[in-house]
Amino acid sequence: MAISAYLRHPVARYGFSLALVALFTGVVALVRLVADVGNASMLYLLAVMASALLFGSGPAIVTAMGSFAAFNFFLIDPQYTFNVADGDEWVALGLLLVTGVITGQLAAALRDRAREAERREREAVALYDVVRLMSEPELQRALTSVAERLRAELALAAVVVAVDDVSQVRAQADTGDSEAIALAQEAVRLPEMILGGGEAPTAVSRAKPGRWIRIVQPALRSSASVHGDRLRMVPVSLGGQRVGSIVFVQPQGAPQFGDAEDRLLSAVAHQLGLTLERLRLQREAMEAEVLWRTDELRTALINAVSHDLRTPLASIIASAGSLLQQDVSWTEGERREFTEAIVGEAERLNRLVGNLLDLSRIEAGSIRPEKGWYDLGSLVNEVAGRLGRLATSHNLVLDVPDDLPPTQFDYVEIDQVLTNLIENAVNYTPAGCEIRVSVRMVDNTVRIEVADNGPGIPTAVLPQLFKPFYRAAGAPSPQGSGRDSRSLYHLRSGRRRRPDGR
Repeated sequence: MAISAYLRHPVARYGFSLALVALFTGVVALVRLVADVGNASMLYLLAVMASALLFGSGPAIVTAMGSFAAFNFFLIDPQYTFNVADGDEWVALGLLLVTGVITGQLAAALRDRAREAERREREAVALYDVVRLMSEPELQRALTSVAERLRAELALAAVVVAVDDVSQVRAQADTGDSEAIALAQEAVRLPEMILGGGEAPTAVSRAKPGRWIRIVQPALRSSASVHGDRLRMVPVSLGGQRVGSIVFVQPQGAPQFGDAEDRLLSAVAHQLGLTLERLRLQREAMEAEVLWRTDELRTALINAVSHDLRTPLASIIASAGSLLQQDVSWTEGERREFTEAIVGEAERLNRLVGNLLDLSRIEAGSIRPEKGWYDLGSLVNEVAGRLGRLATSHNLVLDVPDDLPPTQFDYVEIDQVLTNLIENAVNYTPAGCEIRVSVRMVDNTVRIEVADNGPGIPTAVLPQLFKPFYRAAGAPSPQGSGRDSRSLYHLRSGRRRRPDGR
């Protein structure tokens, strides 16, 4: 690492190029001493190519000129002078110089293109990785992964990626040394150097990276200003407005970034802005979906209230109005019949309102089961006894084993489920049909089934069965709000499960 850093210095590179000339001068002299080789000077081309590949065009030209001078001074008669006895040697020297310069330039150009290709590949791979990392569904994890990837790719001391409240998302990720992270976090509020936007690409020209702009604060800066040359910030924009920033800290003595690094940082910031835009659009789409569903539920609720509540209210009003008539002498049986109708319709109205309230609680997620150990057979008998008057025109059959063990469930909610199932069976089946409530033990599960021999549910409407207030076309008018039309209910180890597995 120390040798490579030393060779990056211009003086060291030219000095090493002259050392190559001296080395190959010795090699050429040794070859001419061992064998009479007329074109041994071509070995200097190896030194020129090595200098071009290692250090670039300038050192390669120096190597070519040094080879020309060394070959003339040490190996051509008269030696140790720059005079040439034979005119043909001038041709050889000229060819050596021209060939060396051309070879050096070609090798240097090849070296530059290879390094540019490596930088482009590195930039493309890093940007591809950032794009994949930013596709993470969780923003915090994505920002952390991007920060770690940038730190490893650019050999940084620390990276901090911050998203402001302007984008309606607040997140921050940091990685690196604790001291460098503290400097970067301070630079998020008071940046020292900011990367400009640069020229945007067009149909015929490439994009150009922006230049670094120094920010001069009117007040005295904190400790971050001491390390201003190491601190850099790349703004993240969304719709022309800054919504975040990428702040990084370079190690001590590290070289400044070039166009490739600036272009990569600009592309990462742009990708982060696109990700924030995607999250904003997803959030707006979700809010629109919630509003649409809320409006749909509100419309269904209004329809249900207007349809289901008017019938019992009309019956109550009619019965109460009949009792208030002074010009009609009602018998005691008729008065009792009106009173029972009022009580029955009031109870029905109370059930409808309770169902609607329970539905709103379910939609809000505020219903929590309160489980306990109960006798399921007693609950089934209690529900059947309460609904006996409603099912007078049907044959209600209970099939509950006597040895049924206690089961853990929410008594009130299971009571409501059985009540709704039996009411639906009564409402949607013709008079005289059999409604059977059976309870069976299946392994570690208690299976409750409410079945009837009525017309059944059409196959086409099964996917819509669990939607609130849904009612199949052509169905008879029920006495309910369509809150629950389940046919099976499971209780397993205190955990309730519907027939669809949920």
